[in-house]
Amino acid sequence: MKKTTIIGISRGCQFSPNHIDNDAAIFTLVAEKLKEMGYALELYTEQEFAERSVDGRFIFNMARDKATIQKLKQMEDDGATVINSAYGIENCVRKPMTELLIKNGIPHPASIITGTDRPFPGNQFPCWIKRGDSHAIVKEDVSYATTLEEANAILSQFNERGIPEAVVNEHLQGDLVKFYGVCGSDFFYWYYPDPCSHSKFGLEIINGQAKGTPFSANDLKRFSEMASKALNVPVYGGDCIVLPDGGIKIIDFNDWPSFARCRHEAGVKIAEYIHHTIIKKQ
Repeated sequence: MKKTTIIGISRGCQFSPNHIDNDAAIFTLVAEKLKEMGYALELYTEQEFAERSVDGRFIFNMARDKATIQKLKQMEDDGATVINSAYGIENCVRKPMTELLIKNGIPHPASIITGTDRPFPGNQFPCWIKRGDSHAIVKEDVSYATTLEEANAILSQFNERGIPEAVVNEHLQGDLVKFYGVCGSDFFYWYYPDPCSHSKFGLEIINGQAKGTPFSANDLKRFSEMASKALNVPVYGGDCIVLPDGGIKIIDFNDWPSFARCRHEAGVKIAEYIHHTIIKKQ
């Protein structure tokens, strides 16, 4: 019997700030698990996929490049099954992510969206100012402001860089928690990041060492599953703040993160999710 072929697209290095090896490792692990299941694989970098004529019914990807995502959207529109959906990846861009989380009643910081060509709206400090048109690629894409002067300077810098809109989130003091999951599975992993450990941009230091405030991990998983479905990204990760009263607010949600701390278990569950999705489609 002919093997079912799955196309895999890895993430471009420019979209893996300080996590190139980790992103490559989870992609490779999922590909290995799918091969063990009996699938034939065609693997591409984002650049290769964008430049070549590629055709297939089933695709898994960690894409972030706009050209790759546009091509994946066209393939989805033509009937291909894509995990994560290119439409879902676009939903995780800061502005639509914020709008969808709030619209779907998922606990989230108070937020506003503003153009970068105007004065900062409001006087609630401290706050976070984040580029609205993309995932964070460089450290300056997510900035912490404590004064109106700092906020206006950040918006001005965004504008000079050609970033038209910014998302402003209130700063929430509490325990920063990172989490990973695969929607609909029993896999869910969370941990307190060490503010002094290696991370994308080192911003964890703002909230400092976690105090270990009790909270409901079941609630965190429930909110995460809600966000996963609202954004259409079944393979996901994110960040939340556990407030002093134990409440939870999701502050970031990502399509297919590196799963660095739980890679082996995550790789198995992601491959299983892809497998079960293909079975349903055949």
